[in-house]
Amino acid sequence: MFRLASLLYSLISTSLAGSLIIAVLVAGYGTLMPILGAAALGFVLAAPVSWYVARQIYS
Repeated sequence: MFRLASLLYSLISTSLAGSLIIAVLVAGYGTLMPILGAAALGFVLAAPVSWYVARQIYS
């Protein structure tokens, strides 16, 4: 299951980080720190999401 979760992480993390970056830009924050914060938050939040999706696929 770890192998599937790591494969899903590569897909989920990029889409989640990209969505959060777009949300930050739409909110009017165009400087470096909010964009990097949104990207980091997306990559961190993608770990439990990918583990949950992998568990749902296996069950």
